[in-house]
Amino acid sequence: MRDEGGRFIFKVPPELKSSSCLRGDQVKRTTFQISYCKGMECLQMLESRKAALMRVVRNEDRTKEIQRKALFLLIFLSLFCWVRSEQVQYSVLEETEEGSFVGNLAKDLGLDARELSKRKLGISSEKQYFTLNEQNGNLYVNARIDREEICGESLSCVLKLEAVVHNPLNVIHIQVFIKDINDNAPHFQEDNIRLKVSESNLPGTRFSLGNAEDEDIGMNSLQNYQLSSTPYFKLDVKESEDGDKYADLILLKQLDREKEHTLHLVLTALDGGEPVKTGTTNMLVTVIDANDNMPIFSQAVYKVSLKENAPRGTSVLQVKASDSDEGSNAEIIYSFHKIPESARQKFILDPQDGTITVKEMIDYEEKQSYVMIIQASDGGGLVTHCKVEIEVLDVNDNPPEVVLTSVSTPIPEDCMPGTVVVLLKVHDKDSGNNGEVTGQLRDVVPFQILPSSDNYFKVLTDSYLDREKIPEYNITIIATDKGIPSLSTYKTISLQISDINDNPPAFEKSSYTAYVPENNPSGSSIFRVKASDPDVDSNARITYSILKSNIEALPLSSYLSINSETGTIYAQRSFDYEQFREFQIQVQAQDGGSPSLNSSTTVRVCILDQNDNIPQILYPSQGTESSSLFEMVPWSAESGYLVTKVVAVDADSGHNAWLSFHLLQATEPSLFTIGSHTGEIKTARALLEREAVKQRLVIMVKDNGQSPLSATVTLNLVFAENFQEALPEMDTQPSDSDYQSDLQFYLVLALALVSFLFLVTVTLTIMMKLRQSKNPTFLQCFIPDAKTGAIFPPNYEDGTLPYSYQVCLSSESRRNELTFLQPTVQIAENILCNVKSDISLMLNGENHLEDDSENVEKVSSVF
Repeated sequence: MRDEGGRFIFKVPPELKSSSCLRGDQVKRTTFQISYCKGMECLQMLESRKAALMRVVRNEDRTKEIQRKALFLLIFLSLFCWVRSEQVQYSVLEETEEGSFVGNLAKDLGLDARELSKRKLGISSEKQYFTLNEQNGNLYVNARIDREEICGESLSCVLKLEAVVHNPLNVIHIQVFIKDINDNAPHFQEDNIRLKVSESNLPGTRFSLGNAEDEDIGMNSLQNYQLSSTPYFKLDVKESEDGDKYADLILLKQLDREKEHTLHLVLTALDGGEPVKTGTTNMLVTVIDANDNMPIFSQAVYKVSLKENAPRGTSVLQVKASDSDEGSNAEIIYSFHKIPESARQKFILDPQDGTITVKEMIDYEEKQSYVMIIQASDGGGLVTHCKVEIEVLDVNDNPPEVVLTSVSTPIPEDCMPGTVVVLLKVHDKDSGNNGEVTGQLRDVVPFQILPSSDNYFKVLTDSYLDREKIPEYNITIIATDKGIPSLSTYKTISLQISDINDNPPAFEKSSYTAYVPENNPSGSSIFRVKASDPDVDSNARITYSILKSNIEALPLSSYLSINSETGTIYAQRSFDYEQFREFQIQVQAQDGGSPSLNSSTTVRVCILDQNDNIPQILYPSQGTESSSLFEMVPWSAESGYLVTKVVAVDADSGHNAWLSFHLLQATEPSLFTIGSHTGEIKTARALLEREAVKQRLVIMVKDNGQSPLSATVTLNLVFAENFQEALPEMDTQPSDSDYQSDLQFYLVLALALVSFLFLVTVTLTIMMKLRQSKNPTFLQCFIPDAKTGAIFPPNYEDGTLPYSYQVCLSSESRRNELTFLQPTVQIAENILCNVKSDISLMLNGENHLEDDSENVEKVSSVF
């Protein structure tokens, strides 16, 4: 129960009161008085009360019934305070000045003023009658508040607000009760009331005057009527079923038209406010001759229902009155006697037949019912009245209104299902089922919409989100009422999904194979790996690195490196296929998220063979320069006899290691054949008597690579039946040095001829230049031989002629003139480089410096 101060009082059960646990001042009072509590204050008070009461109950050992009742009381108190903590109420007088203080919302919600900026406290309402100071949480009046305009004739006027608290999101409902003040005086719809009274009317006859209107409520509304002093009439004030007060005029004594044919009266309406406000109207009572019968309506009260969307000109109803008189006294005229101004604008009355029709469109949301008094007057001045009640029926003519209260965007893609992302309010001006609204989402999205409280809906995540699949959602909320036919409103909201690092980098393949030719240049690019990350920004920034390899003999950095940004793999050294043919490395791709994610792939590097190794001849083995290799062939060897087999290998592989054998030189080429693939040397025919007993073969072994490489071996064959017979032939076998001597002889001869021609050319050229310039000083660098008269270079003292020498000229220009002789010098030099002995050349003859120009031309023609 509640006391006069507005506090709730809970009585202690008799068992607790009579219990021995009620000692001292602990629980001597029979009631607990609990003021309104809000937020944490209420919970703290309940906890302290609960602890104290539990200590008292634990000391009681009589029965468990007392404990059960005490706990029931505590549970009830907890539920009460919890409900109170979800709603805040204020009251304010209408017409309160703008800026007036209403209450501290933050304190009443149990919020710390220092956390207001963090919690983002705000209010929302359809009309901004109030404003909230977000710094201190004070609620102020923001606009003029007129209770009559807001609530009309309703006895209770409440403005509903919603306080929205963020971090975490919560909605608290606020009720502001608007208290009425006496700011409206009673008033009559007509400034003058004309009343016709027959002189034949007997005392006690009633005449309806209708009622005045007052927009205020309660004691501030219309309370009483007063009539100016007159001996003929008095007022009878009555109250209708709907609470309106109206007055009837009662005739006290019969009028006499001949004495007084008109009366002027004043009717005053009074309200109950402080101070009292009044409204007046003038009454003119006209006394007419006797009219025996008054019009009579067929019904005292007419009731009809009318849909709010009834078009103009729609007939609402027809009132009907009858009069038993004849002539003009039976002619009835209908008129509105008492009708609110709002009803006068909506309806018209036909004075002849009493039909009420719609003048303007009816709106249920504006007014739900109309009450009017219809007057029927006959020709004799008698009137009667009936009451018409028109109930307006609501039709579904207002679609729901959707107002966004809070939107959380962007939404982290790792938010849990059930996270509130949108809070919205839906309002429908219609009533009943027409005003009940349901919400749904138009598309299939990972969200759901659920009703909250008091026309609030919240949109929650229905499943886990994935920004990489859908980075943005445009959800359309459909608010539909339950009317027939139903009306809907569409509201589209854009929700952005923010990225988190939930995707590791992914390579295109789980493993790669790179082919690198051997002898590659150091630092060359051999392969590139590529990884992708569907995340964005730093979460998708990929860094590449090499983790490990299967080569343990060498450090990883000595033969491979990788560009951390592009994933390009570089060779740090030249690879040798014969050293190792393949190896594997593990490459890791790591993103820049926090924490970072990574993945790895395997790169298999295969070294491709190149033809960089010459064939190696294993048999016959190469001998020293002073030794000769001999194979003995019997005299009886027939055609196809296997003499020997050349065995060779190649360190390369594949085609580069395919070897072929060729017979380069032979004493008798027709006597032997060699297998091109087997290396087997066989006799092609039998040895003839005239042929040499000793045969010399030069075998070439060539591989199959591009730009093939080859090696040669020399094989000496002796035809003999046994070793003793072959030994003398081996001793007389010319050595390689004799063969080389013959070759050198021809080379020396060619070189001497070329050198001689070169010297002759040089000498003739010098003589021609000397003769033209007549300046012989440039010959001082030469030393003439006294015996031969020939000119040699200064280093000819040892008797050896160099391969080439420079002619000393007196100027740079003359050196250039001898450049045409360089090819000849180079030819001689190349010939000399191919032999292993020095050549001494003595020049004999005459000095050719004196040759004439004709001889020079002859020599020049030779070159």
